[in-house]
Amino acid sequence: MRVFVTGATGFVGMPVVRELIAGGHEVVGLARSDEGVAVLEAIGAGVRRGSLDDLDGLRAGAREADAVIHLAFVHDWANFVASCETDRVAIEAMGEVLAGTGKVFVATGGLAGLAGPGELATEEDVIPADFPFPRVSEQTALRLAGRGVRVSVVRLSQIHDTHKQGLVTPIISVFRQKGACAYIGEGANVYSAAHVSDVARLYRLAVEKGAERAVYHGVAEEGVSMRAISEALGQSLRLPVKSVAPEEVEAFFGPFARFAGLDMLASSARTREILGWEPVGPGLIADLEGLEVS
Repeated sequence: MRVFVTGATGFVGMPVVRELIAGGHEVVGLARSDEGVAVLEAIGAGVRRGSLDDLDGLRAGAREADAVIHLAFVHDWANFVASCETDRVAIEAMGEVLAGTGKVFVATGGLAGLAGPGELATEEDVIPADFPFPRVSEQTALRLAGRGVRVSVVRLSQIHDTHKQGLVTPIISVFRQKGACAYIGEGANVYSAAHVSDVARLYRLAVEKGAERAVYHGVAEEGVSMRAISEALGQSLRLPVKSVAPEEVEAFFGPFARFAGLDMLASSARTREILGWEPVGPGLIADLEGLEVS
């Protein structure tokens, strides 16, 4: 298949592009810069210059492809709501030209807020109408299924290697600024996680299956506690580790206060059953212990 990939030069995007090419697919990646163009061409991918704001370019990329994988997201944490709106508009733009074609569209979602503390989120969980998070990638994409598009959603956990680790990466910046690694209370809240190489394979399988209204979980480890994460980072960064009281969370974590205490316990049992996906990469703590510190 000819697959158009947004976010193709990103942390998850590059492994996905490589995985698709290795699987015999033709890939066209969205790139904003000359550097991005060069990187994609070097690994054998085609390139469409543009960004998420270039709606005409997104429409053209989707129109010319057999399948679309939407990975791009503007990670501007200080303007998170605006980033979420950019994402929504981009999905709708691509959906306009995919409508009625029966083509495959694989969107990217998340696990935050799907289940309460201590509850296991599964692929059967549906995002409620009063969902408290402004990112609506999944809801926007799934509406395309009623318009003749084979839509599926990959809900990502904390995707990691020794360079990046999902939400943990910006939290590392907070720890460096504060001079300490911290968890809230007893640090019992957990993040689910998966290695980036496993997730790249998951996206390829999702494209090849082309299921309609399917939801998949990119989860290898169901839950790694924030205390364990902070302690591993304390060793790697050579910083002290401490507990932060609930009333101190906003002052310590700043823009990431809403994420630091989240419970994101999640299963991928159905994903593994449907796609035959078996994660084999290193765990989150192993990658944090081997963190490449700059």
